Amino acid sequence: MVVALCVMIGARWWMWVLVVVIPVLFAWLFVTVSREKIEVESDGQGGGTLYAGNARLPFDAISRTAVVPATAKQAAMGRQLDPEAFVVHRGYIRTMVIVVLDDPMDPTPYWLISTRDPEGLAAALPDNRYV
Repeated sequence: MVVALCVMIGARWWMWVLVVVIPVLFAWLFVTVSREKIEVESDGQGGGTLYAGNARLPFDAISRTAVVPATAKQAAMGRQLDPEAFVVHRGYIRTMVIVVLDDPMDPTPYWLISTRDPEGLAAALPDNRYV
């Protein structure tokens, strides 16, 4: 409707910039900023690193991992959430993975990460419960 109005009134070039270019730039900005990359890098010898956004976690600091199903997400993000936990949350992703840490120098008790493939992420991470 706005484009049709600009055509009818014979809008100048700067009006087209406001109507077309600026909204496209804002859409690109929102999509770019809302992305959080979750990546697991393994060295093949039991070591590796978990990357979540700009944070990284070496495998030797991981105690155990577990999948948080969609039915338990509200409790995990609500009354059970530790204020010192590291959270990478996307509201439109229903499942999560909890990564419990075992590092006495780090006050963070666990990482809580939204992911579309929680079983795949949990399988890629070590489970050092019995080490």
